[in-house]
Amino acid sequence: METNEYLEVFIDESKEHIQSLNDHLLELEKNPSDLTMVNEIFRSAHTLKGMSATMGYQDLADLTHKMENVLDAVRNQQLMVTTAILDVVFEAVDQLEEMVLDIASGGEGRKDVVRLVEQLNAIERGEALSEDGSNTAAPISESDQQSPSNLASTLDEFEMTVLRESNDQGYQNLELHITLREDCLLKAARVFMVFEILEQSGEVIKSAPTVQDLEEEKFEQSFTVLLVTKEKAEEIEKKVMKVSEIESVKVQKFSIEQRPSQSDTSADTTKATEEKGATAIAEAPVKQEKDTAKKAPVSNKTIRVNIDRLDALMNLFEELVIDRGRLEQIADSLKHIELQETVERMTRISGDLQNIILNMRMVPIDQVFNRFPRMVRQLAKDLGKQINLEIEGAETELDRTVIDEIGDPLVHLIRNALDHGIELPDVREQKGKPREGSLKLNAYHSGNHVFIEISDDGAGINREKVINKAVSNGVITNDQAENLTEKQVYQLIMESGFSTADKISDVSGRGVGLDVVKNTIESLGGNITIDSAFEKGSVFSIQLPLTLSIISVMLVEIKEEKYAVPLSSIIETAVIKKSNIMSAHNKKVIDFRGKVVPLIDLQDVFEVPGEKLDDEYCSVVIIRKGEKMAGLIVDTFIGQQEVVLKSLGNYLTDVFAISGATILGDGQVALIIDSNSLIV
Repeated sequence: METNEYLEVFIDESKEHIQSLNDHLLELEKNPSDLTMVNEIFRSAHTLKGMSATMGYQDLADLTHKMENVLDAVRNQQLMVTTAILDVVFEAVDQLEEMVLDIASGGEGRKDVVRLVEQLNAIERGEALSEDGSNTAAPISESDQQSPSNLASTLDEFEMTVLRESNDQGYQNLELHITLREDCLLKAARVFMVFEILEQSGEVIKSAPTVQDLEEEKFEQSFTVLLVTKEKAEEIEKKVMKVSEIESVKVQKFSIEQRPSQSDTSADTTKATEEKGATAIAEAPVKQEKDTAKKAPVSNKTIRVNIDRLDALMNLFEELVIDRGRLEQIADSLKHIELQETVERMTRISGDLQNIILNMRMVPIDQVFNRFPRMVRQLAKDLGKQINLEIEGAETELDRTVIDEIGDPLVHLIRNALDHGIELPDVREQKGKPREGSLKLNAYHSGNHVFIEISDDGAGINREKVINKAVSNGVITNDQAENLTEKQVYQLIMESGFSTADKISDVSGRGVGLDVVKNTIESLGGNITIDSAFEKGSVFSIQLPLTLSIISVMLVEIKEEKYAVPLSSIIETAVIKKSNIMSAHNKKVIDFRGKVVPLIDLQDVFEVPGEKLDDEYCSVVIIRKGEKMAGLIVDTFIGQQEVVLKSLGNYLTDVFAISGATILGDGQVALIIDSNSLIV
């Protein structure tokens, strides 16, 4: 079998099943007697096993099989769920995830899991001996094979009458027991194909499980169908076996006598329903069409699209935005009314198109958050702490590019909160706090930004400790320390190499500090702020832009050069008298609404050639970074515009205060200013 074309689907679906295993195992840990959850876990493991075997990843299939055996014993109530068992199963899921990641990176998914397999075997053997001595759980096929009797017992009088009338009109009643191959990837699709064949040959009266459960893949490998047809059993069997991934088809005549309650049936009731039955047989083709129409629509309206294709679409649209700007300029210069109207209409349509494309790239932040419950459980165990994790706003959507980058900073902040923030249970008790610490993750939209907050009710940040460390590291002086606000002190822990941890642990404090988190977030066009109360807890708040590709900017001009300042960092623009510019600490400053704001002359920063304007007034763009502000001196304001952010490439890395470039409508390149790096 050629598996390469299915590899991406396999990896995506495997990751989904592993995530499902983690989620449901965490739920099961909270309520060990919930057999519904065990069934969900078993179903994911079973599917993963089948997919792995089909793709030829035998180690993955074998380990899943062993895990499945343990789960099977649990769902058959031959084994009680304990923390020790869950630990082993969690470890098995971790190993499965590593194997899938190895396959995704080009490996063969091989891993030495001998010890883990022995543990799973021991659990399985222990259950068999310690309980009532019964054998291991019955195979899935056995339970499925019970369905025919279930099918007969669930027939109602109407269906019974149809079956009786069918014999009189030359039809025969057949019971088909169909088993899909264990490695079947698309069970619902195979079921649909089987039903399509059966409905061309006759009328499906009943199925076990129900049609809805079959469509939703709520069955293992087998299902049973009761069919009224004029065709021979052998013909039906041959047709169904033509469907790929069908393991076997057993066709036998169905006798109404199989129904247990048949003898109790009232003769009057039979008579009353006979007419309905006759009508049903006569109208079978019509009903068949209706049933087919009912089954055909698929409830799921989403499709998987490779992110590379979305990136390509986005790149093409970015080119369109550049051309749109060019057309707008041409229309303005020519003053041609029809051209202006056409461009205006094109601008409106491309604006709508832009929203649609951007929305297509938006994915819920749940994709990042869903890894944390499992991580927090393991960390809490490693650290000997009790943690209650709450997640809110997991449905909040962010651009895919941001989602890909934000995971690691969040992992670092959560590790930091668990290791340095939340205290050990005994310590918390001594402080009058509950033994269980609280960690909250919250995401929400506000304007064109997404905010993510990580808050804990731990020890908070010790202001004196931070100041002493900053002074000893030479980050600030004693005089400066006295004038710092609480928030300014907390921001110091984001400085490079800054750590107030008393000891380095396995969880954090290994040289990768919060400065890495800060740099990553700022590289995404966002910022991070810290609020804390000593002995009460801390809140790390991250602000991120919704998307990175197309941004709104204020275009400004310095001599012959044009620059773009992102609107997200602009407070307002102002024209000030040069006589109002003051000097403090050898720097130009202005009084802006009662606050002293330093001025930065962009002509000096970017070394733009040319004489400075000798004007009474100067144009200033007031920007902010957190609570800090600065005024950028420019020659003229051009106006607001949406531009496409392009990177400067690998040859121009680390260019000071420039985050990228864009191509304007007139073909000129404008550099996009990284205002965060201008404010210190």
